[in-house]
Amino acid sequence: MVNIIKMYITLMPVILGGIGNMIFVKTTFYKNHNKPIDSGKNIFGKNKTWIGAFSMIIQVTIFQIILSYTVLSKYNYIYENNENILKLNLIVGLLLGTAYIIFELPNSFVKRRLNIEPGKTKNWISYIIDQIDSIIGVTIILCFYTDMTIIQFLAYIILGAITHSLINLILYFVKIRKNI
Repeated sequence: MVNIIKMYITLMPVILGGIGNMIFVKTTFYKNHNKPIDSGKNIFGKNKTWIGAFSMIIQVTIFQIILSYTVLSKYNYIYENNENILKLNLIVGLLLGTAYIIFELPNSFVKRRLNIEPGKTKNWISYIIDQIDSIIGVTIILCFYTDMTIIQFLAYIILGAITHSLINLILYFVKIRKNI
C-alpha cells in the first residue's frame, strides 16, 4: 500500500496538470486560441492543439515544482536518487508534460484513420489504449529518474489507467468532459 501511495505522489504533478488542462480547455481564452497541431488536416484531430499541449506541459511543470516544496516530496520516488532542487523539478516537469502530450499523438493518429471521433473510443481495446497512451510516456520518463523494475513499470501503467478512467468519470459528472 505504501508503494501505491508513493507512486500516486510521484504521479501527482501529471494528475493535477491533466485536471487543470481539462478545466483550461473549457475557457474562453482556450476557445479563442485553439489552433490544431495538425493545422486542421485531421491527422490528430481538433482536440490536439498547440495551446492545449503547452498548457499541459506548463501545468505539469508548475505542479512538479510546487509539490517539491511540500511534505509529500519525501514520499516521491524521484527524490530517492536525485536531489530535490529547482533545476531537477523544472526538467522533470517539462519532460513529464511533454511525454504525456507526445504519447497521446500516435493513438489520435490511428483513431482518425479509423474514423473515431476525437475524445471517443470504438470498443474496449481502444478505450484501454486511450487510457494508457500518455501514462506510458510518463512512466518512461520516470524510469530515468527512479530505480524502476518491470513490475513497477507495469504497476504505473495500471495505476495510471485506473486513475485516468476515474478522473474522466468525475469530470464527466461535473460537466467538464463531454464523454467518458
